[in-house]
Amino acid sequence: MNCCSFVILAMTDTRSDFAGQTDQNILLIRLADEIYGLPSAYVREVGRYRAFTPVPGAPPMIPGIISQRGVILPVVNLRLVLGMPTVETTRSTRLVTVVYEEIDMALLVDSVIDLTALPEDAFGQPPAGLDPARARFLRAVAFYEDQTVAILDVREIVAALREA
Repeated sequence: MNCCSFVILAMTDTRSDFAGQTDQNILLIRLADEIYGLPSAYVREVGRYRAFTPVPGAPPMIPGIISQRGVILPVVNLRLVLGMPTVETTRSTRLVTVVYEEIDMALLVDSVIDLTALPEDAFGQPPAGLDPARARFLRAVAFYEDQTVAILDVREIVAALREA
């Protein structure tokens, strides 16, 4: 895979997650040189990076909180969740507000590429045999403009934050 440096040891059939849909809207994001996708059903807003308030004693993957439209959101460093090193913020750094069940959070990402509709046949199983530490966060892979996109599983991100 050209953009995904991780592998999956085992995963259930993810094609069924997208079965019966003609298109799936995906927010494409970048972390380092890798492209990831977030199902748009979970995405509420994309905003420019702004300083957050540090929270003493919080796990490293939750470096702080922000107030977004009167709601306090934890900032989640998606690089740390996926086991990547942190980097300095840039003009491209974004905060993606995500809602899963009743949990709101702001994912810190390197940049946002696009919101696109991918056809059902663009999705497939992640490759077997790669790092299970990152693999648990994948729902599927998709192909977009000759690039591989790792579709993130928001439920697993929330589960990892609860474990931290």
